[in-house]
Amino acid sequence: MEQLAVVSGWLALGLLMAATVLYGYQFYLRRTNLSWWARFMAGAGTLALTASIGFQSTATEGTVLTGPHNTLVLLAWALLIVYFIIEHFIKVKTYGAFLVPLSVALLIVAELLSGVTPTSITAEEALLLDSWRVGIHVALIIFAYAGFAIGGAASGLYLVLDRQLKRHKTTAMFRRMPSLTQTQALARRAIALAFPAYTAGILLGTIRAIETDLAGWWQDPRVMVSGIVFAVFGYYLIRVYRHGISARTAAWIALVGLAFVIILAVIARTLPTGFHVFAVPGIGS
Repeated sequence: MEQLAVVSGWLALGLLMAATVLYGYQFYLRRTNLSWWARFMAGAGTLALTASIGFQSTATEGTVLTGPHNTLVLLAWALLIVYFIIEHFIKVKTYGAFLVPLSVALLIVAELLSGVTPTSITAEEALLLDSWRVGIHVALIIFAYAGFAIGGAASGLYLVLDRQLKRHKTTAMFRRMPSLTQTQALARRAIALAFPAYTAGILLGTIRAIETDLAGWWQDPRVMVSGIVFAVFGYYLIRVYRHGISARTAAWIALVGLAFVIILAVIARTLPTGFHVFAVPGIGS
């Protein structure tokens, strides 16, 4: 199974790299006939990556949650899944020229870090991880991160495009970008898709922490920043869908949320404190 996981992983990387080239040609040359092939390669690569993760989970009798390699592979996979879901609703192919290469970059970095030894964990941390809730919790959180990243990036692109249009100084590259309406729709739907997953992930993590009677779990820096991320994107959705705020204001709120997601990711990998310490390379007993 482990060999199948390796072969499937390299096959996925090759297919996604081919999709990256095709998406690039489609974006710069505006050749719509390449769109189908680009999506086919990206879809095949996503299926191969899914198979690789499944084979690896079977070989290790469960998905390994520690180590930068595993985290980056899962994040790349989640980014691809979110992209295909959103593309199905928006029907705009341009975003593949940005999101698929980003997934390829994550997979390449993951391979470069594959030699990093996963963190050893304490008996208390092992007990915390020994539950189906933890696996689903991690999957939902990573899926939500991918959605928030897409929403935040689209919001940043919206602000740049809006500024270019107001100054009447658009470049050739920006003229190939989707419209402001499409970019706003991408951000809104990505965040709307990610938020329920994030909420469910937080609830499962909270239930598991309470089940194991983990002392002071709410004082973990990652838990506290997670609460801020939840509040920011919850505020975004309420203002967008209930109060109809301007697209610029919504974009800035989404960027603030993305900034806290990045802070959360950095804390999870560098700060040697709290019960999420098993995520930090080299920390543990």
